[in-house]
Amino acid sequence: MRGGAAGLVGAAVSAASQFLIVVVVTRGSDAGTAGRFFTATALCLMAAGVLRLDSGNGLIYFIARTRRSSDRDMSRYFQVALVPVLVLSLGTAALAAGYADVLAATLFSAPAASVPAGAVRVLAPALPWIVLADVLVAGTRGFGSMRPTALLSGVLQPAGQLLLVAAVVLTGVAHRPLPPGADTGTALAVAWAAPALPVLLLTARWLRRRTPPRAERHVPRAATRAGGVPSERPATPTADTAYPDRMAQEFSARKTAPNRSRAQLAREFWRYTGPRSVGGAAQAVFQRLDIVLVAMLSGPEQAALYAAATRFKVAGQLVNQGFTQAVQPRLVRALAEGDLALSRRLYQTTTMWLVLLTWPVWLGYALLAPWVLGVFGDGYSGGAAVAVVLAATMMLATACGMADVVLIAAGRTAASMVNVLAAIGVTVALDVVLVPRYGALGAVLGWSGGMLVKNLLPLSLIHRRYGLRPFGAHSLPALRVWRPEETT
Repeated sequence: MRGGAAGLVGAAVSAASQFLIVVVVTRGSDAGTAGRFFTATALCLMAAGVLRLDSGNGLIYFIARTRRSSDRDMSRYFQVALVPVLVLSLGTAALAAGYADVLAATLFSAPAASVPAGAVRVLAPALPWIVLADVLVAGTRGFGSMRPTALLSGVLQPAGQLLLVAAVVLTGVAHRPLPPGADTGTALAVAWAAPALPVLLLTARWLRRRTPPRAERHVPRAATRAGGVPSERPATPTADTAYPDRMAQEFSARKTAPNRSRAQLAREFWRYTGPRSVGGAAQAVFQRLDIVLVAMLSGPEQAALYAAATRFKVAGQLVNQGFTQAVQPRLVRALAEGDLALSRRLYQTTTMWLVLLTWPVWLGYALLAPWVLGVFGDGYSGGAAVAVVLAATMMLATACGMADVVLIAAGRTAASMVNVLAAIGVTVALDVVLVPRYGALGAVLGWSGGMLVKNLLPLSLIHRRYGLRPFGAHSLPALRVWRPEETT
């Protein structure tokens, strides 16, 4: 499968780059500096995840459908998605930069001192372009193309981060005197944030070349005769638009509807994306909260140990992301058309490949953790117990497949939001109890509890409502090579 292969290549490069960034930072600086850097970047990614309002997934959902409808609608979906995101990002960046001292003192009071005001102040201006780059790259997948995601988000951005962070460490910039309020991790944070800007510019250029000229946007495809002359009658639905379920009927109606106003498109877009924006924000918080809580409750040194020991979870997450990015548009269309047979095949096939590709990694990591963690430098091999808990949890989560992605593709965004919020609640409750006593090990136990909730709840929902299971009749046939049309 071309889309899945491209996603996996990008995921492999991104995982390798992120792993090497951790190696460079932990070996090139002390544990305190490394912990402050990891905590600052985690906070930045949490904020970006909240501010993007999950509009990227909303664009995938609507563009994958609108490609069969109106070019004008496609262009306007980008407008209704980006304007709120841009306004919120600029406002948040201004507030964070202006109140950096208050924010740092509130979140990280002594003795943790995990994120200085200088790091908040220099990362705040980067928030808008980090957020917009992520949203626009996601939008390209609605066109059925994985190339921008693989090349820009998968290769250019992480490789650029690695090169700039390594340059900071090797040239000794991180250890030179910095402006008041900054610390030795501030230069590392700037190097980490910079590559998102070229990704934003290149993605915008790619999208501009694929949206129709303004003069062509007023004519819907379904309402034109040969030669581009507007038809006097709306297009007649064909047999393949007579889908059995309500979601499919809505999709069929959208195909034949005349051009709608921007306000109508905005209501439609945010009716779907609104509940998921809360869930997407919760998901972003869930992915990064553990490092921040360790820094707050046990200090930056334990945060550095936790970040190093759990870095391998990024490998599994990125493999899952690679499959998700390739399959999600096809899954949206399959569920919209009421094609549960294709949805079942996509779900079971991706689950099988996820298990085949990631379980050997997790088993190897659990067995070799003391030696693998030695790569990060002295003092990190003590995180072997953290690695074992991480590996066991990721194996179980992988066996559930892309349950939450299926739930979202079916339009059940509110249920997805509730699931993620429940997972965050479990994680925070366990962390508050376990981290002060057990440090990094307590944090991974809290994260493990949240991960189990996050995967088992959507798995139960899609099984009850759609009869979908992660393993079944399509699992063993998945071992053969996929044909491109199966996921594109």
